[in-house]
Amino acid sequence: MKYSATQGIVSNLKQEANEISYIQHDAALNPGNSGGPLINNKGEVVGINTFIVKDSNNIGFSLPANYITKAIEEFGNIKGDEAVRCHSCANMVSNLDIKNGYCNHCGTRLQLPSEVEEYEPAGLALTIETILERTGHNVALARRGANNWEIKQGSALINIVYHEKSGLITGDAYLCLLPKKDIEHLYEYLLKQNGKMDGLNFSVKDQDVILSLLIFDRYFNVETGLKLFENLFAKADYYDNILVEKFGASWKYDVE
Repeated sequence: MKYSATQGIVSNLKQEANEISYIQHDAALNPGNSGGPLINNKGEVVGINTFIVKDSNNIGFSLPANYITKAIEEFGNIKGDEAVRCHSCANMVSNLDIKNGYCNHCGTRLQLPSEVEEYEPAGLALTIETILERTGHNVALARRGANNWEIKQGSALINIVYHEKSGLITGDAYLCLLPKKDIEHLYEYLLKQNGKMDGLNFSVKDQDVILSLLIFDRYFNVETGLKLFENLFAKADYYDNILVEKFGASWKYDVE
């Protein structure tokens, strides 16, 4: 599907965070949605989707459109090739006005966009990103921080973390939500599957059913990692469907 949209309800027009009044809503936001428009029922852009509360039930925040309009106007009045907003005095400063790397208004150290070094993964992080690329995922959109990636695979959301100190790589696929009744049948099924699967394990956290992969870094390379992750991705999507269709579990995320 080339273009898609989700619906939601605005619960707060002025949710304060970092001295900015965000629009709080419950429209489903997935990895890669940041920067997309928040549109009202008239088709007007009222905000820019910015971030979500992790592990919440669709609590998302959008930057109001007036912030964007104001920033565009300020950039339009700037002379020079590039500019940056000072995080201390909030003034827009162009490359012509920065004095030896400092804001000409308050003296705060600034870094222009062209001076920011592009992130280059190395070591095991590079291996993981190579695997993600081979499985058809955009690694730039998947990055969630140092040694942390999040991808959508079918109806499952998968979080991959490299724990550098312990040498462990974990892949946690968040599947569906537990059913409201006859839950013992689902538990019995999960326990039986745990005895059959090699390298994967089911667990339950709150209402989430999670399928997990655990690997030691000394056994990890592109070839072995590709097989393990492909197995996790395929089984996550497969079991998510089984648990919903046969055991009455409910979808946690929209099905792609």
